Amino acid sequence: MVVFEGGAPKKSDYRKFGIRGDFGRTEAVPMTLPHAGGLEQTARPLRPEADISPYDSDRDASFAALPDLIVIDGGRGQLSAGMKHLEPFIERGVAVVSLAKRIEEVFVPGSAEPILLEKSSDALRILQRVRDEAHRFAITFHRGRRDKAMTASVLDGVRGVGPARKRALLRHFGSPDRLLTASREELEAVPGVPGKLAREIHRQLHRAG
Repeated sequence: MVVFEGGAPKKSDYRKFGIRGDFGRTEAVPMTLPHAGGLEQTARPLRPEADISPYDSDRDASFAALPDLIVIDGGRGQLSAGMKHLEPFIERGVAVVSLAKRIEEVFVPGSAEPILLEKSSDALRILQRVRDEAHRFAITFHRGRRDKAMTASVLDGVRGVGPARKRALLRHFGSPDRLLTASREELEAVPGVPGKLAREIHRQLHRAG
């Protein structure tokens, strides 16, 4: 989920939701909200925080203000599914639309026909920016998870590299990508990693491509 305020990203309010179960294609579609098919399966049910007591440990203050608009990434089907789970917001006057990528159609509840906004319009530009930012946020998150898993898998085969050294290596280089491209000399310079082990790590990383 990404949040815009005053036409600009409000990154402090971005959220990632854990989805349980297999919902097919929609599971891989990044959205400005958790994908419509799995809203009821989020680890934390989506609802207006105004309905939750300030003393409830589940309350997230960043959700306390209702949005003016909720944008779902997808077409008529995603909008229809999302509407079923967004009733608490809709009852409070929050507008819900979906934006389909192919020809940038805007779907609204109660209408079978999409709205086609002028390509140069500010309205379409802000919707596209929100959608594209949701994609960027989701892709960056999944790429980070993939890189960490790949790095851990490569290092699993190196004798002498346990959990503590994995953390130390990642901390030293700052990211899995940077570790995977490190030279032998850079690995040998990592504090607490003997030269022989650094050379073995380099060999394993090079072998793994």
